[in-house]
Amino acid sequence: MMVTDYQNRVIELLKEYPSAYPCTSVLCGILACKLIYDSSQLLSAMCFKHYGSLPRMKQVEWDNRVISTLHAVFVAALSIYLAFWSDLYADDEQRGSALFRSSAFSTFVLGVSVGYFISDISMILWFYPALGGMEYVLHHLLSMSALVYAILTKEGQVYTFLALLSELTTPGINLRWYLDAVGMKKSRAYVANGVAVFLTWLVARILLFMYIFYHIYAHFDQIKQLSTIGYYLMLVSPCVLGVLNLMWFAKITKGMLKTLAAKRD
Repeated sequence: MMVTDYQNRVIELLKEYPSAYPCTSVLCGILACKLIYDSSQLLSAMCFKHYGSLPRMKQVEWDNRVISTLHAVFVAALSIYLAFWSDLYADDEQRGSALFRSSAFSTFVLGVSVGYFISDISMILWFYPALGGMEYVLHHLLSMSALVYAILTKEGQVYTFLALLSELTTPGINLRWYLDAVGMKKSRAYVANGVAVFLTWLVARILLFMYIFYHIYAHFDQIKQLSTIGYYLMLVSPCVLGVLNLMWFAKITKGMLKTLAAKRD
């Protein structure tokens, strides 16, 4: 009798799993962040002599940036695959608009990314303002809103993955911080990294968003088919994120020019 009850319960869970699938992927993202954070504390102390001499808050930021770097590599690679290499969002009139296409895998990737943003914004608020100001909180809230909407409605995932390609800039930004933390701010590597950050930011957060705005304009008849929430989210989120990207790009450009000027002197 107990075996039969157990089998029936398993069958019920399997039937319910599609609705619980997004929650599972989000949980995977949160647990992965926790595992990476704990691993970074252990491995960084063993592999980098400067880590142990850093103040406690600097160590926290070091480990936090390890998480953001690995998430950026993960989500950027899969965004490139899903948006450009796979045929999930390829132009095909017989399959309907790409705005309404999704798959179990694409939804899983977005769920993992939501888990990361939940973890990161929790750390930002817990240690506020040491890990970032309100602009980071706004960025994360808008990103999570777009991700959650795309997961729950299966709408607009193609634009979500295009926007997630902006994470390509994260490894360079974090490397710049690490070079500064270990006392290499005057090195050639720091200068080269600054130029690389400028170029990747220009491509992944300025030119890419210009392409997104063009794509939205060219497919505005399809955008109007979204739900009311999706319609306004599709219009507002890219605009706000684009303004934030421009603000940060101005700071990056100013910092790069200052570094290059100091290097010439």
